[in-house]
Amino acid sequence: MQRLRILAAAALLLLAQAAFVRADDQGTSRRLQEEIWVLPLPLPMFAYLVRPIGDGPFPLVIMNHGVSLNARDRSFFPLVEFRDAAMWFAQRGYLVVAPVGTGYGAAAIDIPERGIYGPFFSKVGKCTNPNFLDPGLAVAQVDLWIIDYMAAEKRIVPKDVIVVGQSAGGWASIALSSLNPPQVKAIITFAAGRGGRVDGKPNNNCGPDKLVEATGVFGQTSRVPMLWLYIENDTFFGPDLSKRMHEAFTRAGGRAEYHLLPPWRDEGHYFVGSPDSIPTWSPLVERFLDNIR
Repeated sequence: MQRLRILAAAALLLLAQAAFVRADDQGTSRRLQEEIWVLPLPLPMFAYLVRPIGDGPFPLVIMNHGVSLNARDRSFFPLVEFRDAAMWFAQRGYLVVAPVGTGYGAAAIDIPERGIYGPFFSKVGKCTNPNFLDPGLAVAQVDLWIIDYMAAEKRIVPKDVIVVGQSAGGWASIALSSLNPPQVKAIITFAAGRGGRVDGKPNNNCGPDKLVEATGVFGQTSRVPMLWLYIENDTFFGPDLSKRMHEAFTRAGGRAEYHLLPPWRDEGHYFVGSPDSIPTWSPLVERFLDNIR
């Protein structure tokens, strides 16, 4: 915990308490404030936070990032992976929290020859029998802790929470939907899934049939309205696989609006991380949210 606080202090020198005016895509502007927090959850972690200036309470958006199985890649904090997307939501009055998963930054320590492994809990196991359910539910539990903490701090509007996730973070968001937390009114995913690009090879998935099966399991109990966005040239979760996942989810009883968007640059999987993608996805998100209010 002490190391977390030291690293947080260093990050704060770069970003914390930064207040500015940011115009949205329609030219209107709202004063926003960016912060780095250490969340005192049962499993303490960093979070990037952006919100309108003021005391609130605000409706809450939680944004779940993807994962890497490479410890070196995880040594870089994904604090602002969703920065532009987060600001889009903050411009619309939301307090946005993007937590940094366990096993990132200074905790990304893997030295197999010495038997040292960092606290990274998102592995799905061997592709012969992958466990897709538990890693998704583990991150979903973190989301529930964040909701409870922000509510206890009286910073958010109860029962006005949206959860957004990309890749493995989107998969965790689907897992969260299966728990039907009463505070969550909608979930939005970008390129959601697990086990994409095994050994770094495009369109080489770990147990795709198992992933479809697990998606159906989540759909059996999920009743939260969801918006699923995928890109045609996503080489992690391509169109055929994402359509199978959606079919399994909705056939089991889940509620999910599915959109397959045109190719994005050289790799569609990271679509939401680009500010240039906002004019493409934001109208779909706005319409979806308007329909569930």
